Amino acid sequence: MTGPDTETGAPEPGTGTNRGTTTFDTLILGAGAAGMMCAAEAGRGGGRVLVVDHARAAGEKIRISGGGRCNFTNMHAEPGNFLSQNPHFAKSALSRYTQWDFLDLVGRHGIDWHEKTLGQLFCDGSAKEIIAMLRAEMDAVGADLWLETSVEGVSREGNGFRVALRRGDSRHDVSCRNLVVATGGKSIPKMGATGLGYALAEQFGLPLVPTRAALVPLTFSDATLPRLKALAGLSVDATVETAGTRFREGLLFTHRGLSGPSVLQISSYWTEGQDVVVDLSPDTDLGAHLRQLRAQAGRQAVATALASVLPKRLAQDVADRAAPRGNLADQSDAEIDRITAHAHAWCLRPAGTEGYRTAEVTLGGVDTAALSSRTMEARDVRGLYFIGEVVDVTGWLGGFNFQWAWSSGWAAGQAIAAG
Repeated sequence: MTGPDTETGAPEPGTGTNRGTTTFDTLILGAGAAGMMCAAEAGRGGGRVLVVDHARAAGEKIRISGGGRCNFTNMHAEPGNFLSQNPHFAKSALSRYTQWDFLDLVGRHGIDWHEKTLGQLFCDGSAKEIIAMLRAEMDAVGADLWLETSVEGVSREGNGFRVALRRGDSRHDVSCRNLVVATGGKSIPKMGATGLGYALAEQFGLPLVPTRAALVPLTFSDATLPRLKALAGLSVDATVETAGTRFREGLLFTHRGLSGPSVLQISSYWTEGQDVVVDLSPDTDLGAHLRQLRAQAGRQAVATALASVLPKRLAQDVADRAAPRGNLADQSDAEIDRITAHAHAWCLRPAGTEGYRTAEVTLGGVDTAALSSRTMEARDVRGLYFIGEVVDVTGWLGGFNFQWAWSSGWAAGQAIAAG
C-alpha cells in the first residue's frame, strides 16, 4: 500500500510532495470504536479499506474508558437507553448487532470480563485488549490504518469521493467509493476531539441537531457552590431527577459542584434553567426514622439524629438548611416532614456543566432523518456514512455508547461489504 507503517503511523521517506492518488473502496475517518468495528465488517466484502486518524494511537477513548478496563457494553442495552430526536432510529442497528453478539466476539478473542452494577461489563484485564481485538479483526480482512493523519479536504468525485490527507510533510490524495465518518463528537478536546464530522455533514447538506456536552458533572453559581464545596469528597447513593426523568446511582460532591453516576446520567436530560431534585436517602424514610428516634432519644440534636442515616457532614448540612428550633423532641410531625424534605427533595438549580472538557459524550449531532437506520448511509448522498457518536444517538452511562458504536459500525460495514 502507499503510506507509512500501519502500526506506528510514521511517515514514508520523502518530504513535502503530493504522492498521487491512492484508491480504496472504503475510507473511514476515525480509528475509534465505531470506525474500527466498521472497518472489520466492511473488509469482509473483499474491498480495500483504509482507516485514518489524527491521533498517535488507535482507540484512545477505549483505552481510558472504565478506569482503563473499558465498560465495553451493557447486558440491558435496548433502544430505551438512548436519547435522540428520533427514538426509533437506533432500533434497527441495535437489534441486528446486540450486546450478545459483541460478547461472542470478546469470547472468541479470549478476553475475560466481569459484570458490575446495573449490567455494566468490563474487561478483567485492560481496555487495551479490546483495542487489540479490533486491530486483529481489521488485520484479518486486510484493512489498513494510517495514524497521525489529518484531513485537509473532502470533495465529491463522480460516484465517490476524493479526500486530501496530510501525514507529516507528505500529502496524500485518496479516492474512495465509500466514505465513513466516524470522527466522534466534541467531548474531551484534549484527546483531539473536533467538530470535523459535523462540518462534513453540513458540507454535504445533512442537517444537524444542536450539540451539547452530556454525561458531564453539573456546576453551580456562587450562591450555591460554597455549600457544595464544604461537602466535597462525600459520596452517597441518591436519586436525581429533572423534567420527569430519574436516575438512582452514586452522587459525588466536588469542589465544582455535583458529579457521580446519577448526576452524569441526569445531565443528558437537564437543560439550562431547569431544577434538579435530589433524594439523599432513597432507601430510608427519614420522617419515620426521626419520629421513632424522637420517642426513644428526643434530647439529641436534629443533626445528630440525621447522622444515624446520613454522613455526618451531610446530616449537618441538611439540618442547617432546615434550621429547626430546639432538639428532636421539640419537633412536631409537620416540622419533621419539613426537615426531611431538605434531604428527600433537595431542589437545586445548576448554573451549567463542566462542558466538553470532561463530558464523556456529545448529545445531538447528525440528524437521523438524513440517514438510513439500516445502513447509516446518507439518504441523499450515496456512499456517505455516519456512525457512532457523531450521529444524534446518545446512550446512558454504563457501556451503552460503546454498544451504539459497535452496532452502528457493524450496520454500515455490513452494508458496504454487501456492495
